[in-house]
Amino acid sequence: MTQELALEVQGLCKTFDRPAVDGMDLKIFGGEFYALLGPNGAGKTTTLRMVAGLLQPDAGEISVFGSDVLNDPIEARRKVAWVSDEPMIYDKLTPMEYLEFVSGLWGVDPSVAEARSIELIDWLGLKAHQTERCGGFSKGMRQKVALAGALVHEPQLIILDEPLTGLDAGSARQVKDVLLSRVEKGTTVIMTTHILEVAERMAERIGVIANGRLIAEGTFAELQGRSGNKSSTLEEVFLELVEGGSADAQGLAA
Repeated sequence: MTQELALEVQGLCKTFDRPAVDGMDLKIFGGEFYALLGPNGAGKTTTLRMVAGLLQPDAGEISVFGSDVLNDPIEARRKVAWVSDEPMIYDKLTPMEYLEFVSGLWGVDPSVAEARSIELIDWLGLKAHQTERCGGFSKGMRQKVALAGALVHEPQLIILDEPLTGLDAGSARQVKDVLLSRVEKGTTVIMTTHILEVAERMAERIGVIANGRLIAEGTFAELQGRSGNKSSTLEEVFLELVEGGSADAQGLAA
């Protein structure tokens, strides 16, 4: 049985002062937890911003569950949620008001939106703060409100760019538990992170990019095996691939 493609990227390119994404090809399957790793400036965020419809590519094709992001952006965006490392929420709204606002933008039925909002707020440990204005929240609380806002319309694909940066252990655990629960229910998650232990534990497959190209991809065990050392940590494998930049690294993408 053929797996459904959640995301297909072909020949994706974006240049600023230099090529940020240079002919990126990527396939991610429905219900998969995929970690996209790379050094600073590798093209991770630029790639995902184009997938989310927030940035126009110079060339290439992007399909999200069969919807063309470039030619049918509205339909594609209905299937996608984007959560950045800097949560963008409205400080003068409470979490419940914010989720009501976001639900309205997506056209979610008010009664359905309310039930989902209550569930998400409880799930993310925000119940005690649901009537407080977001302007006084910590980074971790703001990130959880942003995640709730991304999930309230039940997206098929969740894209997270460094979602755990700056979170304390408790907040990070709550966010990770919510994401894993969504994957268990069939949602697809793509996450960038510099916390390699998180990628090692959570991701079903891992992609490594450098200089705007995918240089390695596979399960953690596959990456270990292809690096020639099955006892390597993900950090060791990652550094070998990125710092090597050699034919061996290119071969791992095949």
